[in-house]
Amino acid sequence: MTRLFFALWATVAALILGGCATTQPVAGYTEVDELALAIENLGPQVDPAEAQKAATIAYTYSQQLKRDWNVTDPAIIHNAKVINGFREKGLCNDWAQAMTRRLQQENFRTLDVHWATSPPTAFRIIHHSAAISAKGDTMKDGIILDPWRNSGALFWDQVIDDTRYNWRPRLDVREELISGEIPY
Repeated sequence: MTRLFFALWATVAALILGGCATTQPVAGYTEVDELALAIENLGPQVDPAEAQKAATIAYTYSQQLKRDWNVTDPAIIHNAKVINGFREKGLCNDWAQAMTRRLQQENFRTLDVHWATSPPTAFRIIHHSAAISAKGDTMKDGIILDPWRNSGALFWDQVIDDTRYNWRPRLDVREELISGEIPY
C-alpha cells in the first residue's frame, strides 16, 4: 500500500511540475517553409533553393543566437541586462548585425540582404533588423527578419506591412541622425 501511495504521489507531482515547465519555441518545417515561400514570392527571379536556404538560416540562426547570448527574458529586459553588463550581447543592433552578416555569407545570386533601421521617435527608441529582398529591389520591397522582437523567436513580415516600425535603410537614418534632421 505504501509503495502504491508513493507511486501515485510521484505521478501527481510529476504532472504538476511538468505543467509548470516551459518549452522553448522551435521552428517547425511549416514556419520555415512559409517564410521560404514568402521569400520566393518576392519576384520571379528568386531561386526557390535560395529562398529555402535563407528561410532556414533565419530561423535556425535566430535560435542559435538566443542560446549563445543566453536570452531568457523579454527583449526589453534582456536589453537592460546587456546595458548593465549581465549579458554580453542581445541588443537589436547585435541581432541585426549577426543576421545580416550570416545571410550575406551565402552570397545569394537572386536575393539582397539589407540592414533596416526604424528611426527613434518621441515614444520609441531606434530599432534595427535584417531584411531580405529580391536581387536589385529595395529594402521596402522585402521581408523584415526580426529575431529581437520576440527574444529569439523570429518575427517576419513584408516590410511595408510591419506597421509597428517605420523601416528605412540604415545609412539614410544614420545620416539624418548625424545632421540633426531627426531630433531624438
